[in-house]
Amino acid sequence: MKKVIIFSAPSGSGKSTIVNYLLSRGLGLEFSISATCRSPRGEERHGKEYYFFSTDEFRQKIDKDDFLEWEQVYPGCYYGTLKSELERIWAKGHTVVFDVDVVGGVNIKKIFGERALSIFVQAPSVEVLRQRLESRGTDSAEKIEERVAKAEYEMTFADKFDIVVVNDKLESALEQAEKAVRDFLK
Repeated sequence: MKKVIIFSAPSGSGKSTIVNYLLSRGLGLEFSISATCRSPRGEERHGKEYYFFSTDEFRQKIDKDDFLEWEQVYPGCYYGTLKSELERIWAKGHTVVFDVDVVGGVNIKKIFGERALSIFVQAPSVEVLRQRLESRGTDSAEKIEERVAKAEYEMTFADKFDIVVVNDKLESALEQAEKAVRDFLK
């Protein structure tokens, strides 16, 4: 059966750390590369971190029904999941792993139902989240406040996911996530 695992979380919750750990555990998981119309950052490459498209190219793909799901995350900036990405991963006999925003996560769960495991990762508190974002040293104070406000909104979606992993102690969060994935894949 073609299954999917969905991870959603506010920025700074540790979702990427958990996803990368699970991808290294020999579970037959493969990361679904998202599409976006934002510009590459740093060393990002098309087809590796994201599929990068112009806004017009992205809209054309929407019109051609190339996306499983998509969303305009910021004005004029879209993110989405190409249907071809699922087929690419399933053709290898792997399980698709999504790292998506909460709305995308809820929408993908609706599409796949019992064939999907949805996991919401959250920091133990908004204050801890703020400290993590500040310690990264990658965002301005204004950007951190935007992310914290968005996180407070995103946390209201936690009950729409199959499992909530509170990333208070990383080792415990990794164990909880791995157990949930292994049980789902049985």
